[in-house]
Amino acid sequence: MTHQGFASPEQSHAHSLQTLNVLYEFDDFMESVGSVLDLGCGDGLDMQWWATATTRDEDSPQPLNIRCMGVDRTEHIAVRHPNIMYRCRDFEQLSDMPKQTYDILWCHDAFQYVIDPFSTLRLWHERTNDDGMLVLIIPQTTNTKFNRQDIGQVSGVYWHWTLVNLIHVLAVTGWDCHGGFFRKAVDDPWLHAVVYKGARPDFDARHISWYELAERGLLPQSAQDGVNSRGYLDQQDLVLPWLDKSLISYRDY
Repeated sequence: MTHQGFASPEQSHAHSLQTLNVLYEFDDFMESVGSVLDLGCGDGLDMQWWATATTRDEDSPQPLNIRCMGVDRTEHIAVRHPNIMYRCRDFEQLSDMPKQTYDILWCHDAFQYVIDPFSTLRLWHERTNDDGMLVLIIPQTTNTKFNRQDIGQVSGVYWHWTLVNLIHVLAVTGWDCHGGFFRKAVDDPWLHAVVYKGARPDFDARHISWYELAERGLLPQSAQDGVNSRGYLDQQDLVLPWLDKSLISYRDY
């Protein structure tokens, strides 16, 4: 898969490390991870990070032996490791893969290429273990530069993503946004979402309202408050936690 914005796989991986290194600080979390599905894995450098991760014991770090499966449309990946497997295919179609579920679904700089995000997120929901986690990192293609709107879209990309519609699509496809973590820095065009698998939705995503999502507890608390106040979600209502325990307010964006 051709990723946008990075000159090399190493640059892409360096961007991933901004999130991976934060996750690595949580020892109990890392030791609980047994399997990772990397969706749009590129050359596999992120998978290699998971597959070779060790405990943080300075004297005698122990391998965590996390099993990794990568999915992408390239013929081969660059990395080789006993904990890594790879399938050359479209990650929107996983039906011919073994019905295995995973602890972590990792998708960095790839979800923007999805044709049908609703069906894809529902499919990924089925491939996640109970209490499993989805990590999405995607570019926001509608931005402001020098006080002017900057809107661009490369080949293969059909959706513009913002915090608001990302939370929306995750909530209606079964991902727990109330207990999730989100990040969008004012000077950074990237959206970050870390959400846990919730209950399988028992409603039609086309017809459920913001009010109903709020009543069901499917939104972050600040989003729920904003919806109850104005009837819809506005980004300025959002005050969202990130993995490092920081809170970002979007009121002044």
